[in-house]
Amino acid sequence: MKRIVVFSGAGMSAESGINTFRDSDGLWEKYNIEDVATPEAWKKNPELVLDFYNQRRIQVLKAEPNAAHIAIATLESKFDVVIVTQNIDDLHERSGSNNVVHLHGEILKARSEFDLSTLYDLKEPIRINDLAPDGGQMRPHVVWFGEPVPAYELGKSIIESADILIIVGTSLNVYPAAGLVFCTKPGAQKFLVDPDAITMGNMSDIALINETAGIAIPKLVEQLLGE
Repeated sequence: MKRIVVFSGAGMSAESGINTFRDSDGLWEKYNIEDVATPEAWKKNPELVLDFYNQRRIQVLKAEPNAAHIAIATLESKFDVVIVTQNIDDLHERSGSNNVVHLHGEILKARSEFDLSTLYDLKEPIRINDLAPDGGQMRPHVVWFGEPVPAYELGKSIIESADILIIVGTSLNVYPAAGLVFCTKPGAQKFLVDPDAITMGNMSDIALINETAGIAIPKLVEQLLGE
């Protein structure tokens, strides 16, 4: 059974109404990265950081999977499918995908500021003085700028195993995660789905699809299932 790996980014969820950071109306227009998404911000003003991610959690809970999420889930009928995502929402899972690796964490989980490994399911806001059993302040289970990406090596090994790699909804500007797309084995089929997609450096053997995820992915999935 061929393995399809989907590498997804913020554009994948944008059509579900989840703001991206880098669009002109994105979240970075309202917040500075340094104020809400770094370890230094957490030390300086944890209440602001919690408020930022509490708002994002509400947005995710209100969102629904779009046509691209749903189409990707149907690939499991014929292929071994693994999703490596930069997104912290659960829309892939809610659409029916069973194998999802979150490089940058999950907004619907929390952990102690002292313990990276013990996770707690979360749908409610986190407040100051909400403490984990170890006494640490609870924080979102997300990877901030300047923090290591614990799932990086796992994501790398998955992409190295891909027979088909579909890159969708990512600007490929956030490193180290973006560098993973160059880890495919020789001969792997590669597709880049993005309205503004351009050929990337030494990745000239990639099929460019200049459409949004919601339009392009269902068509690509139909093509792959029909082969």
